Amino acid sequence: MKNIVVIGAGTMGNGIAHVFAMNGYSVSLVDISADALARAVATIGKNLDRMVSKASITEADKAAALANIVTNTDLSAVAENADLIVEAATENVDLKLKIFRQMDELAPANCILATNTSSISITQIAAVTKRPSLVIGMHFMNPVPVMKLVEVICGYSTSAETLKTIMELSAKLGKAPVEVNDYPGFVANRILMPMINEAIYTLYESVAGVEEIDTVMKLGMAHPMGPLQLADFIGLDVCLSILRVLHDGFGNPKYAPCPLLVNMVTAGKMGVKSGEGFYLHTAGSKDLIVAPHFKK
Repeated sequence: MKNIVVIGAGTMGNGIAHVFAMNGYSVSLVDISADALARAVATIGKNLDRMVSKASITEADKAAALANIVTNTDLSAVAENADLIVEAATENVDLKLKIFRQMDELAPANCILATNTSSISITQIAAVTKRPSLVIGMHFMNPVPVMKLVEVICGYSTSAETLKTIMELSAKLGKAPVEVNDYPGFVANRILMPMINEAIYTLYESVAGVEEIDTVMKLGMAHPMGPLQLADFIGLDVCLSILRVLHDGFGNPKYAPCPLLVNMVTAGKMGVKSGEGFYLHTAGSKDLIVAPHFKK
């Protein structure tokens, strides 16, 4: 594999492009927004600068990585030479199905189509293509350049050869790939999201406050950040979307999203991306300030 196309220039997409480019692959980063693409390249540059400042890479490494990335607002302009296309668009099933139909139509017959979905069925996505054996999940963790894990998810028809190729490719990126079967939430979010949801219920039922809940999990369970802070980091809208996938997929009430989470997303309180969730988030500040709504 030499030519990689990444669809979506958001947090996950630019991180995926960064990692492939750092490892010598030619990357075409695609988004419908030219502004989003410009922001993505700027973010990649800043992240590479941070790596240079820590002496983990050289200025020459940074220059080479940036030279490996081109941007485009037109998938058809880059898809025909792709060996692998990784979709990293918003966690919306209808959008992903639309993109996969386009990818299937435009990409070479032997091109593998991967999705970075964190919860949506790979089998459902593969079913809208004419190459279900070549469709697979590559669920990177955020922040992509730092986190080692990649959940590699096989749909019902994903071939053993496709799985082997993606497992080996993930290892070449310096990642730790873990094979997972295609059931709602896979492994990471099937376990993580109920914990986050229970933390929100604990707040909703006034068992403890935001800081207290997060402190218990950090100091008592050795978590690097508390579940409410993590929810803000992931995006409360993303957490809600994943919980709904779990609830719909299993039909089990234990996955029902907390009403507080639903209300916060409805009110536009998405966490870091909106500047407010359970905490206030100001660009450039690492201070943890509980949002006014939750202050005692």
